[in-house]
Amino acid sequence: MYDVIIIGSGPAGESAAMNAAKHGLKAAVIEDQPLLGGACTHKGTIPSKILRELVRQTMRITTSSIFQKVGYTGRLAFADLKKSTEAIIHDQVYLRTKYYTKNHIDVYHGVAAFKNYNTIIVEDGDGGKETLEGKHVVIATGCRPYHPEDIDFSHPRVYDSDTILDMAHTPQKIIVYGAGIIGCEYASIFSGLGLKVDLINTRDRLLEFLDDEISDALTYHLRGHGVLVRHRETYQSVVASDDGVTLELESGKCIYADALLWCNGRTGNTDKLGLSNIGLEADHRGQLAVNKHYQTVHDHIYAVGDVIGWPSLASAAYDQGRSAAALARGKQHCRYVDDVATGIYTIPEISSVGKTERELTQEKIPYEVGRALFKDIARAQIRGEKVGMLKILFHAETLEILGVHCFGADATEIIHIGQAIMKQEVGGNTIRYFVTTTFNYPTMAEAYRVAALNGLNRLHPKNPLSHQ
Repeated sequence: MYDVIIIGSGPAGESAAMNAAKHGLKAAVIEDQPLLGGACTHKGTIPSKILRELVRQTMRITTSSIFQKVGYTGRLAFADLKKSTEAIIHDQVYLRTKYYTKNHIDVYHGVAAFKNYNTIIVEDGDGGKETLEGKHVVIATGCRPYHPEDIDFSHPRVYDSDTILDMAHTPQKIIVYGAGIIGCEYASIFSGLGLKVDLINTRDRLLEFLDDEISDALTYHLRGHGVLVRHRETYQSVVASDDGVTLELESGKCIYADALLWCNGRTGNTDKLGLSNIGLEADHRGQLAVNKHYQTVHDHIYAVGDVIGWPSLASAAYDQGRSAAALARGKQHCRYVDDVATGIYTIPEISSVGKTERELTQEKIPYEVGRALFKDIARAQIRGEKVGMLKILFHAETLEILGVHCFGADATEIIHIGQAIMKQEVGGNTIRYFVTTTFNYPTMAEAYRVAALNGLNRLHPKNPLSHQ
């Protein structure tokens, strides 16, 4: 009998297992793939970010005047990039496997299904079965790309965000259908490789949850890299042949390319769990509903990570898994993850935390804006990465920081400085922190001081808080 059984070894499952084991609970993890790490390590976060980093480095080199003088022209094949991911993924798997061994966590490889409320059957690929008993169960099975029934994903020119990593050729032109985070990231990667990219967006603007100015900047720079962004379009059919793919849109347009990458929607991995045996039901997206303690309708069965939907971030999944395991071992109060920073690895990257201008305007909160353009930051000039900005939204009367939005190099790192200040107790969270703190020079972090001064200078002269 295990104290906790965790289904899935991605970020959510791993953190749940480690938290349980380090507090003396007997834990088991079930993983349906041959290697640990989940889709995050093998299909999603890690490999796509490696690809993105390689492309970004190549773009920096090929646009540098010093390399242009010696005639350097970098041209990378997609398959070669994929090979470069293998060593890092191997290292990630090695580390994770060592964590489980070190913490005496039993690992079972196979497909898990509930037999009853405390019993799980694990079936391996050879038909063998094992029966596990557990006092608590954490479902951390993640999600996979959504597949419309009328699209043939077995065709060698039709890919989703998992199978695109196996693409053996480098197309001249690719259609990316779906302009969410994954679609925008891959559009950046492919355009950085020099491909012609059509990015099909079903909505009015890219990544509508972002601050409008940041969304506009992303659209502008994608188009600057040659991406053709098509808003408010919906597919009617996909026709794939040996020669290419034709995407027929409801607007009447027909778009032809060498390959199609489908990035429109995700489905929770719940269809094989035998949920009907325990009275659980996933929604139309395969996702499970939970309360603030990550419990399903059964108090001893938890669900965490992408299988519960928003925010569907590896960073959030780690915290969710740890919280679920802590509650399973009897802790009364644990953090419900609802204040994560958003990290989007486009080129340039994007990160944000807190309110947007649109939200503050709708809520009628008086705010002011402080900006620092990277082209004016010495470190950005030195690195040749002058595209982007840091934007701080703060209360015009109390100076409380309400939101931080960053577009450009190291955005996902820079954001955490603002996030840390926003988490301070009452009175500690004000924009004045950035003008009373001495930053290293030259650094990207210095953008906070520049943005703070810019924002304070926008306040009414008679406002006593505007004095610096």
